[in-house]
Amino acid sequence: MTERVIAVVTAGLTTPSSSRLLADQLATAVHDELAARGQTSRTEVIEVRDYAHDLTNNLLTGFPSAALEKALTTVANADALIVVSPTFSASYSGLFKMFFDVLDDKALAGKPVLLGATGGTERHSLVLDFALRPLFAYLKAMPVPTGVYAASTDWGPNAATLRPRITQAATELVATLHHDTPVKPDPYANPTPFEDLLNS
Repeated sequence: MTERVIAVVTAGLTTPSSSRLLADQLATAVHDELAARGQTSRTEVIEVRDYAHDLTNNLLTGFPSAALEKALTTVANADALIVVSPTFSASYSGLFKMFFDVLDDKALAGKPVLLGATGGTERHSLVLDFALRPLFAYLKAMPVPTGVYAASTDWGPNAATLRPRITQAATELVATLHHDTPVKPDPYANPTPFEDLLNS
């Protein structure tokens, strides 16, 4: 039986970080869902902060370091992807964006992706639909319908409130991986040309 490889890209800046904590919980839920289907899996975690200098150099020179190239290859070759970014100025972090800026623009085509984000308050939860989802639609990935946002209040005594969202998102990712459920059309995947809007 073929082992499924799930790449996890997390862009937290501290150790430990809430982004890594959420990423680990999402990865565990995906692993459990795959196991329930009799499928073995392996998780490859990429902490983007570990490549901060390499990413800057890659953008300046056009060439990745050996370590960064290995990380980019891991993402490109994975069966599915889990991504988690902290929220800065109502969007994903610059470091998170840099990683996907240097990734080959065809590397994620058709790849199932589970979107996650963390932030201080619930009011930033729209980062999933207004920042992350358009980015991965542009990269021609297949974001699953349910994204998971975790605010500061979702940890500690309130951690149980995250569980249903994590389970739902993991179930959707695995189902998409097995091609046994349709993914909702992504409204950003085929934007209406500006000229059509003018003529409508």
